[in-house]
Amino acid sequence: MSVQSVERALDVLEALAEHGGEAGLSEIAARTGLPYGTIHRLLQTLLSRGYVRQESDRRYALGGGLVRLGGIAEGMVGVWAQPYLTKMVELSGETANLAMLEGDFVVYVAQVPSPRRLRMFAEVGRRVLPHSTAVGKVLLAERPADAVAVFERTGMPRRTPNTVTDLTSMRAELDLVRARGYAMDLGEEELGVHCLAVPVWDGDRVVAAMSVSGPAERIDALDRDELAEGMRKIALDFGNELSPAARAD
Repeated sequence: MSVQSVERALDVLEALAEHGGEAGLSEIAARTGLPYGTIHRLLQTLLSRGYVRQESDRRYALGGGLVRLGGIAEGMVGVWAQPYLTKMVELSGETANLAMLEGDFVVYVAQVPSPRRLRMFAEVGRRVLPHSTAVGKVLLAERPADAVAVFERTGMPRRTPNTVTDLTSMRAELDLVRARGYAMDLGEEELGVHCLAVPVWDGDRVVAAMSVSGPAERIDALDRDELAEGMRKIALDFGNELSPAARAD
């Protein structure tokens, strides 16, 4: 059984998140459908707990209180992902990773290493720009407008000679990711390392990306479509565990 006031407070926080973390009352009202008076009362409570802050222009923004909760939740997601990442290692023979979007950066939140002597490592907690990674492309592919805004803010610096650095080419790349359901990094972040990533859906949203990475020659020897299909099934199972319906059971 849901509690209406809690649902409404969460609607307000999600409205702020969907506006890039900051919005005015009218934008929150348009997103939530709630009356201004209700929104104002909810915001006052959230302000008092540090989950929202008010800017000098009287707009509202997500507050620092969410950082602590987010960090703990992110760690829990990493724990929940371990058995699914293990399945991806068994499927591919390569290192498996879980990554999420934090602001304009991709952060690696969990990893299960390959059993092979020569293997890839992406340090848990490492933050990278999304344009040069398969996980970054997967996380932004379903949000093309947001992707353009991110790339305009961060730029698209060249990491290797293979890095895509212009917006037109990246838009075409993201279109391809949406069409085929997976993304590739072909030595775009680090020469000699290739990566294949698939999205993790939580209901109708992509909330994370799961990937396998390894030496270019080993990844290239795999059947990409077959590997991606197997990875998508694993990611679907993980996404189902994360879904609100599953958490309510």
